Amino acid sequence: MLPHELALRAWLRARFPVVTDADDLVQEAYARLMRAHATGPVACPRALLFVTVRNLALNHLRHQRIERPEGAAEIDALSVADERVGAPEALAQAEDFQVLIRAIQALPERCRQIVTLRKIYGLSQKEVAERLGLSEHTVEAQGGIGLRKCIEYFRRHGYGPRSRP
Repeated sequence: MLPHELALRAWLRARFPVVTDADDLVQEAYARLMRAHATGPVACPRALLFVTVRNLALNHLRHQRIERPEGAAEIDALSVADERVGAPEALAQAEDFQVLIRAIQALPERCRQIVTLRKIYGLSQKEVAERLGLSEHTVEAQGGIGLRKCIEYFRRHGYGPRSRP
């Protein structure tokens, strides 16, 4: 993770110049990555780190009622690619990303909407409920179903946790 810190901070400052506590966001992103790693291997830690800090920055701005900077909603996949990654590793990362996209696309429509809004766009459970006209309980339940179905999809396609002896 430490090799990515300078690039992460530079990326955060460039995309979210109005965020004043970037150090806190970076630290929280690292903490979340460590928690994710504790539950199992993380296929693309650099990408997860950048997406996490982007979501944290958007939440920070949302809470401060500051409008999102131009272009902050999207992460250019090339801008978070590890420059030291060779062609085979880059291909593997691209394939992993495609598996994630297919897993989300395979979800039932409501689950897909909820997972996308919660995990990709970083909206709160309440915001998703309001946007989709659902109860927060339904968002929680359908989001859980969606995540379980994604995990099942990953396992069916050889992306599950490694079996331990």
